[in-house]
Amino acid sequence: MPVRVKSKQERIKIRNNFDVAEATLAAQRLAELAGFSRSQQFMVSTAVSELARNIFIYAKEGEVTIRILERDNQRGIEVVAEDRGPGIADVDAALKDGFSTSGGLGLGLPGARRLMDELEIDTKLGVGTKVTARKWVEA
Repeated sequence: MPVRVKSKQERIKIRNNFDVAEATLAAQRLAELAGFSRSQQFMVSTAVSELARNIFIYAKEGEVTIRILERDNQRGIEVVAEDRGPGIADVDAALKDGFSTSGGLGLGLPGARRLMDELEIDTKLGVGTKVTARKWVEA
């Protein structure tokens, strides 16, 4: 089923904690525009916060793109978080609660996966990581 991208999108470069906050607020605004409930807006913005924070912690810089989607008369949000960092050595481990290579709580990727409907990770060691996550408005 083809996914059509609506014209509303925001792209935020991630280089510091202020950029993480900007991406989080942009996600909330676009989720509201897409028709998500308040609780769903919170889920989307929290997932974006986790993904953007991972960019800052592990890669030092990258980019988050947030877009409104439409698929078969259903609206949603797509989040693409990309960096040119070290990559993820073990994706399965990184998706488990408590796994962290930075000494953190290890809730970022597993949390984002739980909050969103779809999550895909494309990573290559020494090249970078691209995480694509989507959430669809509940009827």
